[in-house]
Amino acid sequence: MERIDVAVVGGGPAGTSAGRAAARQGAETVVLEKGVPREDRAELGPDSTDAAGMLDYWVDLMDLPEAIPDDVILQRLNGATFAGPTERLTIRETGMGSSYPDFGFTFHRARFDDWLRERCETAGADYRVGTSVRDVAIDRRGTHTLTLRDGTEIETDYLILADGPQRTITRRVLAEFVAERRLEELASNRANHIAYQEYREFPPELFDDDLLTFWWGSMPGHTAYPWVFPNDGHVARVGLTMPIGLDIDEVQNPERYRLLDPDDETVPSGKEYVERLLAAEYPDYDLDDFPLVEDRGKSGGTETYPISSTRPIDSPTGANIAIVGGAMGATSAFHEGGDHVAVRTGKIAGSLAGAGALDAYNREWKRAVGDEILRNVSMADVVTGFEPDDWDNAFRSVGRMLDDGRLSALRMPFSGRAGLSVLARYSKAKFGYRNGGYVQLRESEYAV
Repeated sequence: MERIDVAVVGGGPAGTSAGRAAARQGAETVVLEKGVPREDRAELGPDSTDAAGMLDYWVDLMDLPEAIPDDVILQRLNGATFAGPTERLTIRETGMGSSYPDFGFTFHRARFDDWLRERCETAGADYRVGTSVRDVAIDRRGTHTLTLRDGTEIETDYLILADGPQRTITRRVLAEFVAERRLEELASNRANHIAYQEYREFPPELFDDDLLTFWWGSMPGHTAYPWVFPNDGHVARVGLTMPIGLDIDEVQNPERYRLLDPDDETVPSGKEYVERLLAAEYPDYDLDDFPLVEDRGKSGGTETYPISSTRPIDSPTGANIAIVGGAMGATSAFHEGGDHVAVRTGKIAGSLAGAGALDAYNREWKRAVGDEILRNVSMADVVTGFEPDDWDNAFRSVGRMLDDGRLSALRMPFSGRAGLSVLARYSKAKFGYRNGGYVQLRESEYAV
């Protein structure tokens, strides 16, 4: 049996950040990654799914000591376009203070993960890819034993769970500390959305190289939306996020959603949604004008992946266990990303575990990323139940408050009744979640 100070399950942004931070504290650290193939990676690696990109203030929130390498960055962004059924607006700033000079950037997620892995290994952590965790034996006094698929056993003082929104290992571990009925809410088919995207080459005249584009109110479902994100050359990722298992018979007013057809008997597949979006947005072009780039993504230029759509959870730190990134529900289907939160929560957990002070983790992650999570959770609550007309009203109101794509306090009074109503509901939701109220499974609920 191997003896380790800190074991990290999952080798994505949260796991590698945790491993690096723990190793820098002098702790003997291992990061365990089962490894998945990708078209654009020669070797097995973490489940590197490209998200929207990185916004300006997210760079600061990650708290990286050095700049992300240029070969990781694909496009510098100057804004984002939000489209409703009839209304459309483009914002040119996030409205958040940031040291990063632009609106943000899109990036190559596999290269980003490989860079984070390199930093982790340089710090002294042992990164192992290609064998998954089969079992975890929990000792409530704080020493835990991991059994790998190949039979290797690892005993560790501190356990950091970074296995993403599927929570394959996390839910098994939490079953030691909390009743099964509470864990039902964390099941992947309840706690997550499903996302699907394709890498397609766009005609040059249609390619916006500096804008993210989102469509809201085009498809049914809570925080469900399609998108186009620019990559390198004229390649863009076209995709969508939607609830898992949505029943079309439960959709109110299906005729109002332009990506639904009257003869749909089920919710369309991700592939069908993408084809309908391209046909609706670019009616003068054929699908063949947007060829798949088959040497990217997980399989032939496509990929499907889960993304958290739930509120985050605390960790049972009294048992020397921390949960980070997507596994804790800190990533968000609402803003289509979470790499920044994953990196930061992993760094916090690794630093504290390496220093033997993991008891402080639940307090410290809230201090670092609580405001970001509060905004996302509150806004997701506000738009719950929105139908296409509601999105148009919201975008029309926000548009009245913009001056050249930037929010103007002088224009706030012109937002109209709909705009003031959304702002009031948002403020009320934020107040209701104050003082960490957005946490759905608190530290005090764990039997440690």
